[in-house]
Order: sequence, then C-alpha cells, then structure tokens
Amino acid sequence: MRRLIAASALSLVLAAGAAEAQSVDAAAVDAAVQAVAPQVTAWRRDFHQHPELGFAETRTAGVIAEHLRGLGLEVRTEVGKTGVVGVLRGARPGRVVALRADMDALPVQEATGLPFASTATGRYMGNTVPVAHACGHDTHMAMLMGAAEVLAGMKDQLSGTVVFVFQPAEEGAPPGEPKGGAALMIEEGALADPKPEAIFGLHVVPGRAGTVFYRPEGFMAASDRVDIALKGKQTHGAWPWRGVDVVATAAQIVQTINTLTARTVDPTTTPTVFTIATVNAGVRYNIIPDSATMSGTLRTFDVAQREDLVARAEAAVGHVAETYGATAEFGVRQNAALVYNDPALSAWLAPVLTEAAGEGNVDPAAPPTTVAEDFSYFQQAIPGVFYHLGASPDGVDPAESAPNHSPEFSPNEKVLPLGVKTHVLTALRFLERP
Repeated sequence: MRRLIAASALSLVLAAGAAEAQSVDAAAVDAAVQAVAPQVTAWRRDFHQHPELGFAETRTAGVIAEHLRGLGLEVRTEVGKTGVVGVLRGARPGRVVALRADMDALPVQEATGLPFASTATGRYMGNTVPVAHACGHDTHMAMLMGAAEVLAGMKDQLSGTVVFVFQPAEEGAPPGEPKGGAALMIEEGALADPKPEAIFGLHVVPGRAGTVFYRPEGFMAASDRVDIALKGKQTHGAWPWRGVDVVATAAQIVQTINTLTARTVDPTTTPTVFTIATVNAGVRYNIIPDSATMSGTLRTFDVAQREDLVARAEAAVGHVAETYGATAEFGVRQNAALVYNDPALSAWLAPVLTEAAGEGNVDPAAPPTTVAEDFSYFQQAIPGVFYHLGASPDGVDPAESAPNHSPEFSPNEKVLPLGVKTHVLTALRFLERP
C-alpha cells in the first residue's frame, strides 16, 4: 500500500512516459522524496537496531535485496560476500551511473540513549563484542533505498541506467580477510554489465545539518595499517643489561615515528598523520619480555610521498632496533586508497548539489580530511565524487558534536530526505547530460 501511495504521488507531479528524454523538475523530485521520507526513517531505525559487522551483513543485505526486487530492479546478491547490486534500466537507452552506500557496523558499545539503540553483539577477533552503527552507515543504506524507490517511480522518464551498489566491509577487511568490501565487489563484477561511466557516494559527518561539502582531487586520506614486530632477549627487570629490552626499543620507535613525520613532511602541502596506536609486550611487572608488537595508522594525500615515508620509516625502525640489539619486522597494508574526486565531475556536481540543498549550503572547496574511505577503490576503476553531508544534532556546535566512530555518534535524521534528494538529482542530471 505504501508503494502505491508513493507511486500515486509521483504520478501527480511527473510527466511519465514522455516520448523523448526530458529534464525532471526539482519540485517533482522533492515531492517524491517527501512521499518516501517516513519509510526512509523507518529503514534507518531498523538497520540501527540490527547492526552487523563487515562481511556478516546477511540480514541487512536481505532487507535491501527484497526492497530492490519489489521495485522491479535487476538484483545480484553475494557480490563481495554480502554485497548487493541493483540495476534500474530506464525506458530508453543512455548513460550509466552508479550510486553507492556502505552497510557494515562497528564493534562499538552504543551510548546514544536512543529508543532504537543497538543491543546487538557479533564476533570480532574471536571475541563476542557489542556492535553499533557508530559511523552512520545505517543512514547511508536508508537514503539509497529511498533514492532507488524515487528513481524507480520515474523509470518511464529515464534515458539510461542507474546502478545501486550496497557495499559490505567498508571499515576495512576483517581479521583474516585479504580484501575489504569495495575491492572485493569490484573484483566480482559490481561495476560490470552494465559498466557505469561514473560513481557517486556520500557520508554523514559532523557539520551543520543540511550542508554538503567536498573538494576536487584529494579529499579523504589514503589509509595504511602499519605493524611492527620486535624480537629481543628476556631478562629480569632488575638486570636489563643482561637482555635486549624491546619495551625501551618500542618507546624509542614511537618517538622516532612522531619525529619523522613532524620534521620531514611539509604539512602545508600534503597533510600527513602517522600514529602508533597499540603497543603490546610483557606479562609481569619485573620481567623484560623477549618480544613486543606495535600497530598504527598512516594517512597520506600523495602517492609518492607515502611510498617515500614508508621506506624511511621501515629503515628508521630497523636502525632503532639494531641500536638496542633487537630485530624488527615492518609491515604495511593499505586499507583505503586516496579518495580522489574527479575534477571535471566535481565542478559539474556543484550546481546539482545546490539544486538539492539550496543556495549557500554547498561547499565544493572544503579542506581535506585525514579520515579514510574505501570508496576510493571505486574511483580507481571509474571517475567518481564522494561528498559529505553535515548531520550534527540541532543546537549542537558541529565542532562539539560526537564524531564518527564515537559511542555517542547520532546523525540528525532531518538530513535523511536531503541525502535521498542528492542521490536522485545526481543520477537524474547525470543521465540527462548530452
């Protein structure tokens, strides 16, 4: 019944079945978005209450696939383990464009106090952990499902094809998995048959609700995981000279990494962050252990600079270990490449987003951010643009609102219709391009 009501609303505002391609009026889009908005909120809350970790999004994928099939789309499931791809073919041939949303949640204990807060658990690194949508992927899925419904209602007016990509494991490959969701979906044909000419995606972040911001070229950092394994010689804590102290070695490596980044990289040209976040060693207060492990993250915006910094860091870590008489193994694994927004598409997109969000609400020259996104792998395959949607709670300074990955992160639901609208207008205007 809900879909019949939405379709009726669309029929009143759309000139469906036109013989030739024509521009769909923004007011018509807005009316269709408003018709589906209550269901978008319901989907978001349902996903929020039932979060699933990367490559375990079986219930989530089932809900999405059922909805897309109900709209008459061609649907492929298990693309990249749990990914879903929906294909909407318009009444006439034309361009092909892709829209993407991510599906996975995080091993986080939610502390939002929402009436639909998660109490779910999952398995992570062999342990049972709390699971929550602490990054906003629940809103991303709901908004793209809403966009699919709106665009399916306009099928007779479309010249071209829209591909809806629902991606698992955006937060990185789970332990034991060699690839994350985007890379695996591409490998398994998510961008083939039909192949999109471009792909677009969004992410809710702290920011004034209703604003949209992005930048051409490097927008979000490349992300690497760094692992260091140290081997020394165990000894009594009272006789450190009779062993090889890996704890002292680890402490010196942290300082070396911090100095290496701060003193060899110009932060005004290429923002760079190199953080050692874990140090694990020892079991007793008076025994210096024979081994230690460390891990951290490297965020960069320049490929050549990244490669140079990795090489120098590996050499520096080896030298520090050698100084103490220890040995070191240094490993790097990329979790996400640089989110590189195609310059021409970025310029084209600005007026489209302004059409959706209104004058003064779009910043197409926002500063880069050192957080990462594996949407970058889609952009390596085809041109694309990734943009952020401000979603701080009403009356809260965005600088003070809980960030993504925080137990308190809670996007403003008022932005859900805008996210649907930006998706819809991006697809429509791209298909209308000559």
